[in-house]
Amino acid sequence: MRVNHVGEICAQALYQAQALSTSDAQLRKHFEAAARDETDHLAWIEERLRELNASPSLLNPLWYAGAFGIGLIAGRVSDAVSLGFVVETERQVEHHLEGHLSELPAADARSQAIVRQMKDDEARHALNAQEAGAVELPAPVRWAMRAAAKVMTTTAYYV
Repeated sequence: MRVNHVGEICAQALYQAQALSTSDAQLRKHFEAAARDETDHLAWIEERLRELNASPSLLNPLWYAGAFGIGLIAGRVSDAVSLGFVVETERQVEHHLEGHLSELPAADARSQAIVRQMKDDEARHALNAQEAGAVELPAPVRWAMRAAAKVMTTTAYYV
């Protein structure tokens, strides 16, 4: 659950930066609505971490800063690229959550319910971003995102 917590920290940063970097009021509302969903996810996971006597990653400030910077850069390139970044991020998160669901103990219904709801919300965020005009990111950008996510999730698991 610590890794999922880091993902929600990053989602907060990403959506906040993207909301700041767009001049389109409708798109800002889109990012702010997604950020509210991510705030719910963050609260659920924080509560679950407490229930499991687990701690969040010590590197959360670093994860937040990095994701905020990426969100600002994507937003400065263009709204369509910023939305494309959302689509690719959420696809990768969905894939991670699907894997996490398969690894959770069958008896941990509480964690499974949280992860399932998060997965559904992330899929909706990606669909909303596509409908709002996302462009598909070039393959090297998608690969770099996957590599960065792998470093983050592996590190967050331990630290």
